[in-house]
Amino acid sequence: MPHDNPSIVVFDGVCVLCSRWVDFILRHDRQHRFRLAAMQGAHGRRLLAAHGLSPDDPASLLLVQDGLGHTDTDAIGRILAQLGGFWRIPAVLLRTVPRPLRDALYRWIARHRYRLFGQRSSCRMPDPAQAHRFLD
Repeated sequence: MPHDNPSIVVFDGVCVLCSRWVDFILRHDRQHRFRLAAMQGAHGRRLLAAHGLSPDDPASLLLVQDGLGHTDTDAIGRILAQLGGFWRIPAVLLRTVPRPLRDALYRWIARHRYRLFGQRSSCRMPDPAQAHRFLD
């Protein structure tokens, strides 16, 4: 059942790790709280720019919720918490680590994501059954 006011997750559509994160969200977001936008698409680029992130050199995940932008581990924690059930536990544990430390690790992984996890030659295409969850 679709959620009335879905939040938007802007992700790197050519990053293998980011695509796995999208698969995770799609698998566990049973209430359809989240819509997805690749940062290479028009919606994703516009949202990145509107929240002070470079659409040409994105190094952060962006969660747009109720008009506010959340990045890095803050975005991850908020997504996990809203998935509910077991996923609230890692969200709480994440918050026990000081944000400067967890965001520094996140940014290191983000800067090296292609080398560590790989890069697709083209943007991730949604499965036809889940295409309604994607903005571009």
